[in-house]
Amino acid sequence: MTLSSTTERQIHDLRQNLRELGSVLVCYSGGIDSAFVLAVAHEELGECAVGMTAVSPSLSEGEKEDAARIAAKLGAAHRFVDSHELERAGYVQNGPDRCFHCKSELYDIAEAKRREWQLAAVVNGTNRDDLGDYRPGLEAAKNAGARSPLVEIGMTKSDVRAAALAIGMDIWDKPAAACLSSRIPYGTSVTTERLAQIGGLEADLKALGFRQLRVRWHEKIARIEVALSELELMLTSGVREAVVTAGKKHGFQYVTLDLGGYRTGSHNEVLVGRALRIV
Repeated sequence: MTLSSTTERQIHDLRQNLRELGSVLVCYSGGIDSAFVLAVAHEELGECAVGMTAVSPSLSEGEKEDAARIAAKLGAAHRFVDSHELERAGYVQNGPDRCFHCKSELYDIAEAKRREWQLAAVVNGTNRDDLGDYRPGLEAAKNAGARSPLVEIGMTKSDVRAAALAIGMDIWDKPAAACLSSRIPYGTSVTTERLAQIGGLEADLKALGFRQLRVRWHEKIARIEVALSELELMLTSGVREAVVTAGKKHGFQYVTLDLGGYRTGSHNEVLVGRALRIV
């Protein structure tokens, strides 16, 4: 395929950025951003690039499987490690800074593993668009000295998708994902039981054919967000009933559809001055 001059330059700059680091531990979730960084790092550095996926109850089983599958297809070194953010009081309390505590745990683990695996730097998949959102996890990355190559060379989410397509990644259009804890309203504690409810229902919805979705947890109520293009499917005879049945199976008394559709960080909409952009 013919590359745009911008995409060609960005891929070149990312390759150079990673080569200069020499060896890297990629904080790799299986999402498109970190997967793209891992792909290019593997191409440039081989076994000196290792993808690290932190596993905890906030990582859905589907995303864990995806991370393994994608890394295997890339041929990249990939390791799962246990994460214990649920042992951090600030995380469990689930204030607006929850992500800071989660990422602090991640980068503490990453730094320990970087030293153990004798790698030069910890890198992540943060892109320029992330800088405009309310993301306290960025402060944790800064505190840890983690590098953000995509930010450093000026790549946005759309740039990443275009570049991933250009280098032949079949997940270039993979829907955005986030940890399951992001589905729980601020001030409501994060528990393994609640995470299991959310993850279980989301898995059932994906099995019904929904691609871009979130299950927002509101005690007895599941507030479901799907892409606007998938609203019609939700109301299709047979599917609607299956969604209600799945919700009740996972412990929700009421199953509701958010007519605003899917958008990132809708729980942040209650935070004055901190709402995420609707995309």
